[in-house]
Amino acid sequence: MPAFWSTALAATALLVTGASSSQLNEPPSSESAEKPAAPDYALAVSSPGRDDADVALDESRKPAEILAFMGLEAGDTVLDVFAGGGYYSEIMARVVGPDGSVVAVNPPQFTTSEQSQAKWAAIRERQPNVTMVPSQLDAYEPEPDSVDFAMLHLIYHDFYWESERFNFQRMDPAVALANLFKGMKPGGIVAVVDHSGKPGNTREVVELTHRIDPVTARSDFLDAGFVLDGESEMFLNAEDDLDKNVFDPAVRGKTSRFVMRFRKPG
Repeated sequence: MPAFWSTALAATALLVTGASSSQLNEPPSSESAEKPAAPDYALAVSSPGRDDADVALDESRKPAEILAFMGLEAGDTVLDVFAGGGYYSEIMARVVGPDGSVVAVNPPQFTTSEQSQAKWAAIRERQPNVTMVPSQLDAYEPEPDSVDFAMLHLIYHDFYWESERFNFQRMDPAVALANLFKGMKPGGIVAVVDHSGKPGNTREVVELTHRIDPVTARSDFLDAGFVLDGESEMFLNAEDDLDKNVFDPAVRGKTSRFVMRFRKPG
């Protein structure tokens, strides 16, 4: 089952050549003293109206801290990749405000249930600046240089997943990332949070645990042309058993997650 329905988890911090540890563990720096103040991320999370089940996930997912670290700004054009039930879509729509927008992409087979349709209808009613687009991940191509901020929350490992049961066909992560790279504006940010997994055959690791080795994720994004702009250990859990599937009750909601901020050069 896709990992976007799981509770959120913990991080791994590894440095890249050419960036200092302080650069990698701080939010994006302001380029100008005249730049508008950062949005009130906590207010976007705490304002009433969100689904109770989503609110219950806030403590483990730390959305205000994540969005502050990643640098989402008011007015941004946002892409929420494999958005699931719209947990982050709604919060990000509140942050970017009426001058911004959020496009949430979901594989069509996960959008047809009455529960899914009702959830998204409620989100759109509360946040008219959200649009949900049914599309297979490797088939979605945003307009070139059109996206300021992309969120991949607990889903990048699914780029290596396949399932006959869920009609989720094998795809090439490089194709999906190439499309994403073209769609990002120069300087645009891609936020990646995922379950930390062991090294090994990536597809086998994903099939067994719904995790991915952070080294693999980092390498994939660098190969696609992005640069690593920051990492955080806010979800690091040294007690996590990386052999366990993230849906195992023994680790669900407590797995170690890596947090990486990538940027399109320019």
